[in-house]
Amino acid sequence: MSPARLPSVMRQTGDAELLQSISTGDLGALGEIYDRYSRDVWRAVRRSLGDPSDVEDVVHAMFLKLPQIAPSYDGRPSCRGWLCGIAVRMAMRHRRGVGRFRRMLASFSDTVVARSTRDPERIAGSNEELEVLDRAMAALSEKKRAVFVLVELEGLSAEEAARALDIPAATVRTRLFHARRELQEALDGGGVK
Repeated sequence: MSPARLPSVMRQTGDAELLQSISTGDLGALGEIYDRYSRDVWRAVRRSLGDPSDVEDVVHAMFLKLPQIAPSYDGRPSCRGWLCGIAVRMAMRHRRGVGRFRRMLASFSDTVVARSTRDPERIAGSNEELEVLDRAMAALSEKKRAVFVLVELEGLSAEEAARALDIPAATVRTRLFHARRELQEALDGGGVK
């Protein structure tokens, strides 16, 4: 029997071909790549994070993102190293995000402790600042807000945000510049009308 006539289960499809199929939305190809490399990716993420609690989340997030990034695959016979590299970068980004979240929680706990002093002036000032910031963020256009959140709050680079939003990096930088300016004006002016 020629290889073309073998049932698909018996034929070993190459990684480049599978990634090509994944980029067109083939979930079967995604499952095949997952089956081949999920343990390797898991191991790389586990070693990168140091904390086993978020490994599964990062691994699954990487495979869920694979249809978007599959077109950038360079065609090497094995995509194992490429997948592990992407997963490690995602793990590093995740670790930075967790660090920001912990710092935010610490800051929040400081605010809660400060509020527990029952200083009415301090409470009013903090509430007013948060309301001004909320109104200023809500006043941004959806496009500027998305860029601001990804770059300033989530810690992505302009290039990463550009890929995530499917826009040029120069557009990200322009929108970020205008978002920062609008937020600063709103905060300096005491609020948004």
